[in-house]
Amino acid sequence: MKKIVLIGPVYPYKGGIAHYTSLMYQALSKKYDVEMISYKMQYPKFLFRKEQKDYRNDMFRIKEAQFLINTANPLNIIHTARKIKKMRPELVIMQWWHPYFAPCYCILEAALGKKMKKMFVCHNVFPHERFPLDRLLTKLVLKRADYFLVHSQSDGADLLTIKPDARCRQNPHPTYNAFQIRNMTKALAREELIQLSGKKHLNGKLLLFFGFVREYKGLKYLIQAMPDIRNRLGDVTLLIVGSFGSDKENYLRLIEQNHVQDCIEVIDGYTPDNEVETYFSACDVVVLPYESATQSGIVQIAYGFQKPVIVTNVGGLPDVVTDNRTGYIVDSRNPQQLADAVVRYYQDDMEAIFVENVKKEAQRFSWDRLTEKVEELLRDESTIN
Repeated sequence: MKKIVLIGPVYPYKGGIAHYTSLMYQALSKKYDVEMISYKMQYPKFLFRKEQKDYRNDMFRIKEAQFLINTANPLNIIHTARKIKKMRPELVIMQWWHPYFAPCYCILEAALGKKMKKMFVCHNVFPHERFPLDRLLTKLVLKRADYFLVHSQSDGADLLTIKPDARCRQNPHPTYNAFQIRNMTKALAREELIQLSGKKHLNGKLLLFFGFVREYKGLKYLIQAMPDIRNRLGDVTLLIVGSFGSDKENYLRLIEQNHVQDCIEVIDGYTPDNEVETYFSACDVVVLPYESATQSGIVQIAYGFQKPVIVTNVGGLPDVVTDNRTGYIVDSRNPQQLADAVVRYYQDDMEAIFVENVKKEAQRFSWDRLTEKVEELLRDESTIN
């Protein structure tokens, strides 16, 4: 059996990349002997002031994971590379999502040597929030790799601008179906939400915006769409579930300015893994009003709960959402189109049709298909996607 070393964050680290790495490990382990290596220190505290770990639920825990890499310690990184070389893997797979990791991965790649085959899973080639040196740092790392997996056409195009001869495969972001623990009904989930939110009822139409709140995710446009949505649909609630940065007050002020305090519920903070099911099971549709995107794990969490989505026509979102089949695609920065899509979803009674279509596309987003893409690259080194 071929040996692979997989590098990336896993439990107890928080966030979508940690979930992804854990599920990728499980998928690859069906066919390969996989060594899981994670970080003993991911970000220095002065750069990432929030808590990086969450021990409240260990559903994504990998017992065999080795927490070896201190991303800010060159001697540690070189020592870890030596350990990896002793494992004699045929392939080292690393997660790439932000240029912060460039110095760490540059040292690791150099210490592993040119003969060691290296693959990067590019969650986004360039960061969502760009800065002056991001392209240079990204190029320094990715130009040394042998293979690449990307999840969107836009990321594939970005990759080729810095490595024109990249041996690459594009595969849709796989579905996060591991959050479905209790198989909750919508009614039961809403009962639990009533207790969490303190609202008297949540029996009407329920929209969900989920995940870290960042400006590029376009939440302000969805808030601006809510007066029209409420006026046309009546009993409707937007549930905003996610951790805000320093700009939370700006969003609360925007809610007040649009006079929609009565139909928006804000639940601020990181959502433990075992609570994700409650929010997704309770909602009717998930809305991603992003200004920019490469791909989004939120869509794949929604699909894992067989929930339709309304997304904007940016980045890799159109690659995973089939307009008028698994959801709606609208223009970005356009509250009116968001409102029209939400109203059309309910007035045309599209939920059952869209849910059935989400089920039909499940294989396209399977983890087994991702494993097949890894195998294709290993079989044919001359292939350029």
